[in-house]
Amino acid sequence: MQTTDNFHGTGRRKRGIARVRLSLGQGVITVNKRPVDEYFPRPSLQQIVRQPLEVTQSLSRFNVDVKCEGGGVSGQAGAVRHGIARALLEMDESLREPLRRNGLLTRDPREKESKKYGRKKARKRFQFSKR
Repeated sequence: MQTTDNFHGTGRRKRGIARVRLSLGQGVITVNKRPVDEYFPRPSLQQIVRQPLEVTQSLSRFNVDVKCEGGGVSGQAGAVRHGIARALLEMDESLREPLRRNGLLTRDPREKESKKYGRKKARKRFQFSKR
C-alpha cells in the first residue's frame, strides 16, 4: 500500500482502531487533525504513542498522521502504537527485529468479555439469599 513516500499501517487494541500514515518530515504527530499532546493529554499515553519511533531512532524523521476511532483513550493509544509499528515495518523490513523484541508488532488480544443473560455483567451474579 505504498504511495509516494507514504507508508500505511492499521493498529487495533480493545475497541480502538487507528489508521496510520507515515511520511518523511520533521516528527510531527497528529491524531484526528489535532496535535498528539492535545489528543492524548496524559504523558504516559504520549510515551506509548512515541514508543515505536523511539525504538527505531526515527522520532524526528517522520510525520505521523492518524485517524483514530472507537474505544477509549487508552485503547486508542495502544492502537496508534500498533499502527505506527506496522507502518515502520512496511517502510523498512529490517526494523522487524527491534520492533518484535519490544513487543510492538503483537496485537494485544484482550477484549471485553460479553455480558451473559441471567447475570449483572459477564461474570458477576446477583446476590444469593438463602432465606
